[in-house]
Amino acid sequence: MIFEEAVTLTQPFDDVVIAVKDAFAAEGFGVLTEIDLQATLKKKVGKDMDRHLILGACNPHLASRALDAVPQVAVLLPCNVCIREVDDGVMVEAMDPGMISTISGAEALEPIAAEARERINGALARLR
Repeated sequence: MIFEEAVTLTQPFDDVVIAVKDAFAAEGFGVLTEIDLQATLKKKVGKDMDRHLILGACNPHLASRALDAVPQVAVLLPCNVCIREVDDGVMVEAMDPGMISTISGAEALEPIAAEARERINGALARLR
């Protein structure tokens, strides 16, 4: 089962973070949360790792429609976008929103998830 879409970029990490935020904003997403996984795991468990950031991205119009259809979907929001250093560059991975309708089993979420998937894929395409 595929639960994410990904693209690998060769720009510096900080430049990729800015580009990701801009690309997602162009598709109607804002960043609600930003988790520095590298710093958090270093502080909490002493783990050394490459840079790794998790952005909680949300398109408010789609989220509102999803919540109207199935209020419990809130536990699956926002969509996570991970930016992490890899051997050949910086990997950007975005959650496939189709997982939300699959996990919930709610048919009413399918068209909303499909639109979210199109927008997320549009954002990833802007990065290439």
